[in-house]
Amino acid sequence: MGACMALCSLASCASCLCGSAPCLLSGCCPSTYNSTLTRLAFSFFMLLGTLVSIIMIMPGMEAQLEKIPGFCENGASIPGFHGKVNCSVIVGYKSVYRMCFAMACFFFLFSMIMIRVRSSKDPRAAIQNGFWFFKFLILVGITVGAFFIPDGTFNTVWYYFGVVGSFIFIVIQLILLVDFAHTWNQRWVENAENGSRCWYAALLSFTVLHYACAFAAMVLFYVFYTQPDDCTEHKVFISLNFIFCIIVSVVSILPKIQEAQPSSGLLQSSLISLYTMYLTWSAMTNNPNRKCNPSLLQLVNNNPTTSTAPTPTIAPGQVQWWDAQGIVGLVIFLFCTLYASIRSSNNSQVNKLMQTEERQGLAADVETAEDEDGVRRAVDNEEDGVTYSYSFFHFCLILASLYIMMTLTNWYQPDSDYQAMQSTMPAVWVKISSSWLALALYLWTLVAPLILPDRDFS
Repeated sequence: MGACMALCSLASCASCLCGSAPCLLSGCCPSTYNSTLTRLAFSFFMLLGTLVSIIMIMPGMEAQLEKIPGFCENGASIPGFHGKVNCSVIVGYKSVYRMCFAMACFFFLFSMIMIRVRSSKDPRAAIQNGFWFFKFLILVGITVGAFFIPDGTFNTVWYYFGVVGSFIFIVIQLILLVDFAHTWNQRWVENAENGSRCWYAALLSFTVLHYACAFAAMVLFYVFYTQPDDCTEHKVFISLNFIFCIIVSVVSILPKIQEAQPSSGLLQSSLISLYTMYLTWSAMTNNPNRKCNPSLLQLVNNNPTTSTAPTPTIAPGQVQWWDAQGIVGLVIFLFCTLYASIRSSNNSQVNKLMQTEERQGLAADVETAEDEDGVRRAVDNEEDGVTYSYSFFHFCLILASLYIMMTLTNWYQPDSDYQAMQSTMPAVWVKISSSWLALALYLWTLVAPLILPDRDFS
C-alpha cells in the first residue's frame, strides 16, 4: 500500500516537473503570476550552480575526494579497481570556471531560443515556462561535458570573458540598486504623507546610516590600503570616488533637480555612495602589490606585509574564495538576482533599459488564481504580451554566471603553467572604471530631465 502511494506521489511530481512553473511553485507561492515564478525558477538554477561552485572550491575538498576508494586517480583504491577521475580538475578554480561555463552555455541556449517571444501564445513560451525536469537534465549534461574540456587556453580565454561579462553585470547591478532606491524612497514618502510622520524619520535614519558607513569605509581604506610612500593608485581611487560621491549627493538635492524629479533625494545618493565604496574596496583587493593589499588575516592580526612583488597570491590548487569582499559581492549578487526576478518597477526608463514592462504587481487576485476545482495556480499574465524580455533575462543570467565565477576566484588570473592564481592590475582597472561608470550613470539619471526636457523621464 505504501509503495502504491509512493508511486502515485512520484507520478504527480513527475507531471509537475515536466509541466509549467505554476505547477512547481504555486503550492509555495500561491496567487502569483506565471512570469514571476518562471524567473524565480531560473534564478534557482543559478543559485544551485553557485552553491555547487562554492562547495567545490572549499579548501581541502580534493583531499576529501581522494579518501573515497576508487574515485580519484591518485586517491585510495579498491583491489582490482583504480580511480579514473582527475580530482584536481573537479575542485579548485578549474571547477568554478567549468561550472560557470556550463551555466553560461545553458542560459545562452535559452537566450537564443527565446528571441522575439511576444506573448505566452508563442509555442516557445511553453518551453520558457515549463519542462523543468528536462531543463535540469540539460544543465547537468552541459556541466558534465564542461569538466572534460582540456586546460590548454580555456582557462585564460574564459578568464577574459569573465572580466568583460562581470564589468557589464556590475553596471546592471547599479541600475537595479538605483531603481530599488527610487522605489524605496517613493513608497516611504507616500506612507509618510498618508499616515505617520515616522516614515520620514526612518528615511533619514537609513540615509545617515549609509553615509556613515561610506565615510567609515573611506577612512579605513586610507588607514589599511595606503602607505605614506607607496600605493599612489589607491590614494587617487579613494579620493576621486569620495569627491564624486559628494558631487552626486549635492546634485541630487539641487532645486532644479528636485523640480524636475521630485522623487530624487539623498537616500538614493547615500546608497550609491556606499556601493561605490564597495567597488573601490573590491578593486584595491586585487592589487598585486601586497604592501598595498593586505589580506583580511593580516589586518586582524595587525601583521603588515612589506613585499611589493606581484607574486602568486594563491598556492597551487587553492583559491581563497571566502575573502571578505567576495562574500559581500555574493550578498549583493543574491539581492540583485532576487530583485530582478520579482521587481515591478514604475519607472518607464528603467523598464525600457531592463526590457520589462509595468504590470499589475507581484501577486494576483485569489479569485483569478483559483481553478474550477478550487486549486490555486499561478496566473498567466502574458497572454496579451510578455512582461519581460525572455532573451534579455537569460542574457543577464549569463553575465551573472561570469560575475559569480570572477567573485568566487577573487578575480585572480591563472598563471602561465596553470598551477597558481595571481591578482592582476587589469582586474583593478576594470572594477574601478565600473565604479566611475556607475556614478556617471546615476548622475545622468539626475540631470537628463534638464538636458532633454522633451523626453518623458517619469
